[in-house]
Order: sequence, then C-alpha cells, then structure tokens
Amino acid sequence: MKRRETQRQRIIEAALKVFAVRGLQGTKMSMIAEEAGLSAGQLYRFFESKEELFVTLIRQVAEETTRAMESIYNLPGSPFDKIRAFTASTLKEESAKYPFKMIQHVNTAEDAPEEAKQLIQQFSAKRYIEQLLPLFKEGQQTGDFAQGEPRRLISAFLTLLSALITFNMPIDDDHQMPDADILMRTIAGPRTQDR
Repeated sequence: MKRRETQRQRIIEAALKVFAVRGLQGTKMSMIAEEAGLSAGQLYRFFESKEELFVTLIRQVAEETTRAMESIYNLPGSPFDKIRAFTASTLKEESAKYPFKMIQHVNTAEDAPEEAKQLIQQFSAKRYIEQLLPLFKEGQQTGDFAQGEPRRLISAFLTLLSALITFNMPIDDDHQMPDADILMRTIAGPRTQDR
C-alpha cells in the first residue's frame, strides 16, 4: 500500500511539472511516465487518461493554493514582511510556480476539461483576494501598504505576481526578471518604501 501511494505521488509530482511547462495538449502520458521514472502502463493503473490526471492536479493545485494563501498569516513579521516572504519563495522556487502555470493553462486553453474550468471558477482570484484582505487592511493601517481600495491593490499585486511566474521570455544579462523587492515596491506604503 505504501509503495502504491509513493508511486502515485511520483506521478502527481511529475505530471504537475510536465503539465505546467507543456500544457494539456503538449503533454503525453509517456512524458509524465519518463519524468516519474515509471512505465506508461504504471500510470494507467492510477489514471485512465491524461485528462483525468490533469483534473486531479487542478483540484490539488486549487486546494494547495488556498492553503498557501492561508499560511501567509503564519509567517513572522509585519504584513509587508509576510507578503514579501511569500513572494520571494514563489519567485525563487521553480516548483512553487507550477500551480500558477496550471491555473493559467486552464484559463487560456480552449480545450481544457470542463471539470477543470469549474474547479478554477470555485477557486477564483476573488477567493484569494478575500483571503488576503485582512492582512492588506492591517498593512494599510500601519503604513506597510499603499493606500486605496485594498481589493484593487491585492488584485494588481496578484496579477503582477502571476504574470512574472508565467512569463515565457528568455532571460539573459540584458533582461532580468524582477525580484521580490522590486515587486513589493508596487504595493509599498510610506513605512516600507525605503526597504
């Protein structure tokens, strides 16, 4: 039983990486099998099709993203420190980018499974904005975050973060991706503008 669960987890991790990079149409079960170090036959013991696997991943991504947003409140420091730490880890760790890329695939692919689209609607940006609203309101009161309608501020921030994560342009010495500190300047209030 433990071995079976270990194999299933390897498939999930491999599929998340492959789907995030290649999308649903660009992915074949053989690619996932190769990434997981398993045979294609072993994958089909767990999932009947790549669409079933894709929907399973979207469900998992939606739930994990919700938990990740909730976990921001457990980080140490001020509201600004919490959002900065979350942003830095999301931009730094490649695997932290996969959920955002999966969500983008569902939102942009015409042939995404209907169940995946419904799941993404349940876990919409509005839900994440509501999750972060108390933290941003507190940050505005302390001067950590810029003033203005907090939902719009959160929406702008999440849009920028998502755009950076899903950005698909070659990086070289002349063109570098912004880091967390640069992104945080877009929401910084008077107390944190000099950080």
